[in-house]
Order: sequence, then C-alpha cells, then structure tokens
Amino acid sequence: MASAAEQMAGSINFGAFSKATELKKRLWFTLGALIIYRLGTYIPIPGIDPRILNDIFQQNAGGILGMFDVFAGGALGRMTIFALNIMPYISASIIMQLMTSVSPTIAQLKKEGEAGRKKINQYTRYGTVLLAAAQAYGMAVGLESLSGSTAASAVIDPGMFFRITTVITLVGGTIFLMWLGEQITARGVGNGISLIIMAGIVANLPQALASTLELGRTGALSTFAILLLLIMAVGVITFVVFIERAQRRILVQYPKRQVGQRMTGGESSHLPLKLNTSGVIPPIFASSLLLMPITVANMSAGTGPEWLSTVTALLGHGQPLYLTFYMLGIAFFAFFYTAVVFNPEDTADNLKKYGGFIPGIRPGKRTAEYLDYVLTRLTVVGAAYLCLVCLLPELLLSQFSVPFYFGGTSLLIVVSVTMDTTAQIQSHLLAHQYEGLIKKAKLKGKRR
Repeated sequence: MASAAEQMAGSINFGAFSKATELKKRLWFTLGALIIYRLGTYIPIPGIDPRILNDIFQQNAGGILGMFDVFAGGALGRMTIFALNIMPYISASIIMQLMTSVSPTIAQLKKEGEAGRKKINQYTRYGTVLLAAAQAYGMAVGLESLSGSTAASAVIDPGMFFRITTVITLVGGTIFLMWLGEQITARGVGNGISLIIMAGIVANLPQALASTLELGRTGALSTFAILLLLIMAVGVITFVVFIERAQRRILVQYPKRQVGQRMTGGESSHLPLKLNTSGVIPPIFASSLLLMPITVANMSAGTGPEWLSTVTALLGHGQPLYLTFYMLGIAFFAFFYTAVVFNPEDTADNLKKYGGFIPGIRPGKRTAEYLDYVLTRLTVVGAAYLCLVCLLPELLLSQFSVPFYFGGTSLLIVVSVTMDTTAQIQSHLLAHQYEGLIKKAKLKGKRR
C-alpha cells in the first residue's frame, strides 16, 4: 500500500505548481543565473584573434580540448572569460574527497559536522583558485605557442602582460561561476555546479543534431539510419535512468529498548547502495588520461618524437587499443572512487554504535566484510554499465562518423542532473502541499 507521502506525490499537478509561489521564484532565479552564465560564454578575453583561434581548435577538435569545450558549452573554443568553466572547482572537490581517505586531519574535519564541512569547503575554494591560476597560466603560454594553418599566432601581442591579464580574467571567471553555482544551490532549485555543467552540454545539443541532419541531407546517412539513431538515443536515456535509480537495499534491524516504562525501537530500515556509486567520475578521468597524448601530438604538429606519433595512431578514436584502455580505465576508477566514497568499516561502526544490525550478520567486522562483498558485486555491474554507455558514442563516431556528441559522459551528466533537479522540484511541491494542509487544519481548529 502506498504511503501518504507517495499518494500526495501522485496527486501533484499543474494546479499545485501554479500555487507554489516560492518554487516559482526559485525556478526564475535558476533560469536567470543560467542565462547570465550563457551570456558570459560569449565574452572573449582580450588579445585573441578569433579567426586563428577557431582554426587551431578545428585542428585539435579530437583532443582533450574538444572534450572540455563540450563541458564548457563552447566557451573554451571561443576563449571567453568562462573558458575554464567550473572544472577547477570540480577538480579541487575531487582532490579534497581523495584527501579524506589519505589525510587523518581532513578525515577528522569531515566527522565534525557542519563546522568541519565549512572548513573543507573553504579549503576547496583555495584549491580552486590555485588550480585555476595554474591552468590559466598554462593556457596563456600555450596560446602564445600555438598557430593556425597560416602560421600566425592566436595571440595579437604575446608577452607577460597578456599572460597576467589572461590569468586574472580566467581565474575571475571561474570564481564567479563558483559563486553563481552556490547561489543557485541556496536560492534556486537543484545543485548549482551540476546545473552549470549541464547547461554547457545542452547548449551544444542543437549543433550536434543539426550536423546529424546535415549528413542525412547530403546522403551520408540514410533517413532510416537517422531514425534508428534517435530511437537508440531514447533507449539509452531510458536505460541510464533505470540504472541510476537502481538500488540494492540491505535490511537493517534495530533492537527493542526500554526507556522508562515504554518499549521503543524494534523497527527496521534499509541501507540503500546505488548500483553506480561512482557516478560520472570514472569516464571523465579515463578519457582525460587517454586524450592527453593525442592532444600533445596534435599540438606538436608532427615535430615530436616518432613514438608519440605511433601512440597517437594506436589511441585514435575507435581503435581497438583506445577502446580497451578506455574500458579498463573506467573500470579502475569505478572501483577506486567507490572505495573513496563508501567506507564499509565506517558504516559498520555507525550501525553498531546505534544498535543496528543486518539480520544473520554479526555486528562489527563481519558486517563490514558483508557490505564490502555486496558493494564489490554492485561495482562490477556499475562499471560494466559505464563502459557500455561510454563506448557507444565512440563506436558511432569512429565507425559511422556520426557527430552525435550527446552521449557517454555528457549523457550521464545530463540525466543525473535532470533526475536530481526533478526530485527537488517534487520535494518543494510536497512541502507546499503540506503547508496548505497545516493552514487548513489551523483554520478548522479556530472555527471549532
């Protein structure tokens, strides 16, 4: 039988949405913030020749620059003030999460509750500034050394002044996006950082669809193939939603306790373990490592060592060696990041502290071993799912030359963020309905 909350969630309609004034304000604020972000992706940094820069990015479209340009919504290809996007903040957050399992000091901060979380967020912001400054300086130096097909530099006036202005501009853009994401989280709907990344990815979707339809118009792809591609895209999205919502619920029982003259406890709950605990981190890390030699070889324009050209040829998109290493990298980072995010020993200790136990399993060490066993099996399935979803667009791109980039890591990010935002909107609507019920109850009480 459905619970009261589930019955209320099923009764949510557009009428309830129109009455939720607080939710509408949050949605308008989120939309306005994302519009500001998209406008910023068209403001170029000073001292750049856009025509030569476009020529350079056409040459390096298959490297790591092209991948990060998708996440930046085209801001990197246009070299705008948001060229670094929010990626330095994401990298700093991942580093801090890894440090919690390495540094006892940071691990202790994580256990201190709200005060420790604020301290970790402060360290994350400092790390974001340092990473953004290093990446911005490297980008400025790289722009000075790059040249287009006409052998002209993309920088109009190279020198230390250009490097300083580029670093200040790009770091300022990243800090502004970090602040904007926090404002969306606090005053809008959904996770602001994730929504900024999703907005950049979705902005490239119309161009990818137009390129695919252009292939059909020129005869490179048949109408049946395009329809099959669209049906397959819908099927993959459905599959991703199903897997991302999949959970393994472990029954946890709490014993009865006597408090005064009353018996409390004795209830049971569930410990949910997601099928894909690591999220989208494994594909991002694996693709970054594999695309690095391709980018270096493309930037060297054939002037590098011979072994680098050989490695680049073997690690090309769709090549068996590339697909093999990509799959192994995703599997490795899936297990590694899951081990960082979920600690079976800490979970077993917390259950033991509050008197909870898994039926048939002894509390303490045996519980930790059982959780590790279940989590390992789930991670095997989750890693296989990530490999399948991420290898599909690689095969389409290499074998059929389909420029349908809305797949793999991008698809995982968009689906996950959409599900999270939808869940938050539903929770706001439920809260609004509960407020309405409370007000009606108070009015009835006054009349009586």
